[in-house]
Amino acid sequence: MDSSSTRRRATRAKLYEAAVTLIAEQGFSATTVDEIAERAGVAKGTVYYNFKSKTELFEELLRHGVSLLTASLRTAAEETAVRGGSRVDALDAMIRAGLVFIDRYPAFTQLYVAELWRTNRAWNSTLLVVRQEAVAVVEGVLREGVEAGELNEEIDVQLTAAALVGMVLVAALDWQAFQSERSLDDVHAALSRLLHGRVGGRH
Repeated sequence: MDSSSTRRRATRAKLYEAAVTLIAEQGFSATTVDEIAERAGVAKGTVYYNFKSKTELFEELLRHGVSLLTASLRTAAEETAVRGGSRVDALDAMIRAGLVFIDRYPAFTQLYVAELWRTNRAWNSTLLVVRQEAVAVVEGVLREGVEAGELNEEIDVQLTAAALVGMVLVAALDWQAFQSERSLDDVHAALSRLLHGRVGGRH
């Protein structure tokens, strides 16, 4: 990768970080391009050099953030397979990877969850596409588990995948907002018990 490409990636990363922090603090409409540039430590023209508008910047921010989450989930599953773990082990590793991601990018996660439920945004179709990319990674592991006989063949793969992703997102946000005294290991252990069906009492 040449130096100009590396610089552009670094600049975009700064703009993403500035935008996500400001928008999480004060909302999309109230955040200006001037503020994003100032927070990122760049000239206003640099924002428009990289993105045609604030809307495009935010759309690319969503795409970038969810792609990072998707990559972390995929890596967790692949590393589990290399170690010879089961698909349930892979799902457990993906839960932890999701929590690690959310712990690292809390402002992005808050924005992502909030935007999922809005229907009047210019970037809604993009958000639905990238959401499906993340959920599809979980769906793939679930299907493999069913085919290998590790998981109940009656499970609804699509709905279960969405439920697992949603569980991690909402539980992690609740952890950060209301139970911040808990460690990541504590939260992972609780969600792992849900995954393994160990909530209904002793058997």
